Amino acid sequence: MKEKKLTDAELLVLGLVAEMPRHGYELEQVIEQRGMREWTQIGFSSIYFVLGKLEKAGLVAAKKPEGIKAKKIFSSTGKGYQVLAAQSLKALSDMQPSHSSVLLGMAHWPVLERKSAVAALRQRSDRLDKELERLENIQFEQQPLPDFVEALFDYSLSQLKAEARWAKRTADYMEIRPE
Repeated sequence: MKEKKLTDAELLVLGLVAEMPRHGYELEQVIEQRGMREWTQIGFSSIYFVLGKLEKAGLVAAKKPEGIKAKKIFSSTGKGYQVLAAQSLKALSDMQPSHSSVLLGMAHWPVLERKSAVAALRQRSDRLDKELERLENIQFEQQPLPDFVEALFDYSLSQLKAEARWAKRTADYMEIRPE
């Protein structure tokens, strides 16, 4: 039987639990400390929901230590490690299209007032430049970084740089092009 593809949130949580046993609040702290919300969509309120799904699928196991206030600690199972490795390799090798709302804005260009639309693209370009600077500063402040973390930053920065070039070039073109 083929294993069900995990959601990004499930793969993230499974990976963090595979690093070391953790309870839900620790997972939230790691996600925050590592800045994972920069590139993943997982809310604090969904961490326990995801852990429950992973436990039901047999990918993590929960253990409640002694003590009245003790929190369940989750660890990866053997099956969990196998699924994590297989789906991480698939995530690295597969190409999936991303769907940016900017494409919807461009698709509806004909209903927009040209001057306002060009101004919106310039605003996007400025925001992209600020985000690039912010991420580059974070990367610099956290040096030295493991090679795979450098690759994460490089991927995000490369995409932002490409989009920033596109936004500026497109705004320039649309501004001088006759309607």
